[in-house]
Amino acid sequence: MKLNPEQQQAVEYIGGALFVLAGAGSGKTRVITEKIAYLITQAGYKPHHIAAITFTNKAAKEMQERISHRLGKNQTRGLIVSTFHALGMRILREEATNLNYKKNFSILDSSDSAKLIGEMLASSGREPIIKAQHQISLWKNNLLSPDEVYAICENDWQMQTAQIYSRYQATLQHYQAVDFDDLIRLPAILLRENGEIRLKWQNRLRYLLVDECQDTNACQYELLKLLTGLEAKFTVVGDDDQSIYAWRGADMENLRRLQQDYPQLKVIKLEQNYRSTARILKIANQVIGNNPKLFPKTLWSNLGEGDAARIMACRDEVHEAEFVVQQIAKNKLLYDANYADFAILYRGNHQARLFEDALRVARIPYQISGGQSFYDKAEIKDVLAYLRLLANPNDDPAFLRAATTPKRGIGETTLGKLNAYAQQHECSLFEASGSLNTLATLSTKSRESVQQFIALLRDYQQRAQTDDAGETVQNLLDDIQYENYLLENHAENPKMAESRWKNVQDLCTWLAKKSEERNLVELTQLIALMTLLENKDEEIDAVKLSTLHASKGLEYPFVYLVGCEEGLFPHADSVEEHGLEEERRLMYVGITRAKQQLTMTHCKKRKRAGTWQYPEPSRFLDEMSSDDVVRIGHTSGEVVSQEKGRKNSRALLAMLNQKIGGN
Repeated sequence: MKLNPEQQQAVEYIGGALFVLAGAGSGKTRVITEKIAYLITQAGYKPHHIAAITFTNKAAKEMQERISHRLGKNQTRGLIVSTFHALGMRILREEATNLNYKKNFSILDSSDSAKLIGEMLASSGREPIIKAQHQISLWKNNLLSPDEVYAICENDWQMQTAQIYSRYQATLQHYQAVDFDDLIRLPAILLRENGEIRLKWQNRLRYLLVDECQDTNACQYELLKLLTGLEAKFTVVGDDDQSIYAWRGADMENLRRLQQDYPQLKVIKLEQNYRSTARILKIANQVIGNNPKLFPKTLWSNLGEGDAARIMACRDEVHEAEFVVQQIAKNKLLYDANYADFAILYRGNHQARLFEDALRVARIPYQISGGQSFYDKAEIKDVLAYLRLLANPNDDPAFLRAATTPKRGIGETTLGKLNAYAQQHECSLFEASGSLNTLATLSTKSRESVQQFIALLRDYQQRAQTDDAGETVQNLLDDIQYENYLLENHAENPKMAESRWKNVQDLCTWLAKKSEERNLVELTQLIALMTLLENKDEEIDAVKLSTLHASKGLEYPFVYLVGCEEGLFPHADSVEEHGLEEERRLMYVGITRAKQQLTMTHCKKRKRAGTWQYPEPSRFLDEMSSDDVVRIGHTSGEVVSQEKGRKNSRALLAMLNQKIGGN
């Protein structure tokens, strides 16, 4: 399919700073891919001078595959297609010594970070730890140092958290570790303060393309500015109407700053939608039209008018779930669709349970977005703790996990003595374990256990320099008898032990495959990065249950947008004008996920904390033209009873089973 005129213009414009205002479903990924091809084949750019930056590993992988298919791997050798964090890691790894870090620094994941902060808070409660962790992350994303934070604290809690931030950052430096926020923050600080290094990277990355620029935070925007320099050779793609991540630091004002920082900024609008029918887009335009516009646009489509959207008033949340599941069963038969063609989208995760129950009763397979990542599994984190130590012996969180998994006679008392020495002498636990003074304070049995553990690590640190990564890890697992540990730990459930050991073997296979490209240190850093913003869902034929936030970037022929009620969506906390605008953008995102059919539901009553409440329908539903929606059940006589609904569901299920049996 040919590019439309606006897409073609966006591809060929290389005269300076360019903002491509890409509405939902307007083909922005294709534009970025074609522009990379144009830069290489027509504009004289070498692949290694181009970087395309996305927000998720999945998006980066998809873009890399598209451009490789478009031009062939030989013509794209050296091209950088990565997330912001992966690009930051690349810069940080090369420039580590300029920030007083070793090249084999460790990357702490969210759970490691939370554990450190929890120890500093002297709290085991999840809520205060997560709250402090989130605040520190926001400060980092705004490029605020601990000293700068002290000056802006508004209450005692912020002051306490600022103190934790200061201690936390000092501990990271001591551990020779960074967290995910540092992967962008530290390179931004370095490029801002060191003109020579800044010029070096500007000369290396001569053209930048940034996807989803409305989701950038202050730190990411600063890194973009520092890398592009005065020539401003870049293309950013985004949509202010899809800015829905303010809660994690995204700042839509960055789009306004683009116009201020680059007065010659060219803006090209992509308004033709290739996903949804015209009526769905009319509803989306009507809703988002009630927000103030930074860059006005109107989505349109050549895919036909399509069906009117439906707004269903349900009796209560149980009826809502049964109605939606009944409609899924009906439409699967009617349109000969796959289960994966259907999505149930909601504002909060707590809404999923009743839909799960109804889907199970109807024997319809489903998948909840955001399942556990492979790298979040306990057995994988155990193995990665050893790999992190081989890469960086000063990684104390990894030391604590590896030293105690499997159990080897290094208990809390021993670790307490090692930790006390490490704090007093400002060294790592690994270094403390080699101190004769520390070892002298331990019992004979504990001292031997520590010495055996350190000897094991030193042996495999040497092997990691030359041996195959997969083979090294397999030998390490044999030495620590990790398979036996799993069997003993799951003696009552051997199948669980077998499943976990298989996961470990899958990791070894992956390491062996990747060892041709990277050494074990680089692979360890890569794995840590892969846990960030990863799409964790396998592609299976199942109905997708997802929050609206997690649905962004996806599309489905049939979408059920549920719980459209005041207090739920828009959320009760979004009472201020700015919050309401983001909620409206979230509704816009939900609507534009639908390709063929859109159904929105709300309940006349909903039980909360054991009490019936009678919410008003979402104000967003009133912003939709009656010409483009059909309202069902808005008078008492139109609501299908639960009993009748169940009978309909049973009849549809029987039809579905009969059809399956007939095939």
